[in-house]
This record gives sequence, C-alpha cells and structure tokens, in this order.
Amino acid sequence: MQKDSLRELYLDELRDLYNAETQLVKALPKMAKAASNDQLREAFEDHLRQTSEHVSRLEQIFDQLDEKPSGKKCLGMEGLVKEGSETMGEDYTEAVMDAAIIGAAQRVEHYEVAGYGTVRALAELLGENDHISLLEQTLEEEKQADEKLTELAQKIAPQAVGGSESVPPSTAGRSASKTKTKRVA
Repeated sequence: MQKDSLRELYLDELRDLYNAETQLVKALPKMAKAASNDQLREAFEDHLRQTSEHVSRLEQIFDQLDEKPSGKKCLGMEGLVKEGSETMGEDYTEAVMDAAIIGAAQRVEHYEVAGYGTVRALAELLGENDHISLLEQTLEEEKQADEKLTELAQKIAPQAVGGSESVPPSTAGRSASKTKTKRVA
C-alpha cells in the first residue's frame, strides 16, 4: 500500500530516529571503552546519558501521537555503527585510534543532525507544536556533541602525528613547529 501523507512520513522518520538512538545506546559504551583519551571517554559517557534522554523524548512524542516507536530498522545507523566497530578493531596506536573513533562518531552526529532537522521541519509543517521544542532540544544537543568532538579532534590529532611511526621520513628531521598537521573533523 502506497503511503501518501506527510504524517506517515513523519512517523516513519521518527521510528527511524528511535531505532538509530537505541542502536547508539548499545554502541557508545564500546566507543568509550576503546578511547584511550580520558576527555574523549568522558565525552562518550556524557553523550550516552544524553542519548538515553533522546530516546525518552522520542517515546514522549510517540505517546502523544498514540503510536508505537518500534517497527523500523535504521539501516543508515546500522552501517555507521558497523564501520565504527570495524575501526575499533584496527591495530592503531592509542592516539591514532582516538582520532579514528572521533571520525566515526562525527559521521554519526552528522547523520543525527540531518535526521532531527528533517523531523523538526515535518513537525512544524504538521502543526505538532508540542514536538518541535523536544526535537529542537535534541537537535541542539547533537550539534553540541559534534562541536565537542571537533574540539577533541583538534587536541588529539596532533598527538597522533607526533608518534614516530606516523611521521613521514621527509619531515622526520624538521622541528614540530615546521611540520604541518591535518585537521580531523
């Protein structure tokens, strides 16, 4: 049966986000465990608490709609989580692993920002005013999590460059001030 209403799309997108968030509740503790940097580990632990709140907000929206949150698997998040798991299985040094985990986490945050931006716009079009503030709160938290990861990347990535195995031979004799680093974000 063809779906032809914006409300059905809204529900579909909300279910997708709900499943994405529940997948993250399982993935974030693994990311925290794989992180060697204390600030990064704490950021993942803090975001786990926030993600649980995101799940609760979505459940509140589903209750208001008198709908069930289950029934859809978020294949996008499943792929991002799988990529993150594969990254954590690599044999990187600690600083390089932290940089890699940050990259995986930022891909997740960007995916969530896009998803919450979409459902927030749909809620507005549908006149779901009670939902808008809940969705905006989560959207802002996702943006803040991404910004925090960028800040951490700017601190951690230079440490990864500083490891002897990652300095190209052509720059090995230069001082640290002359060696350029690439930004990870």
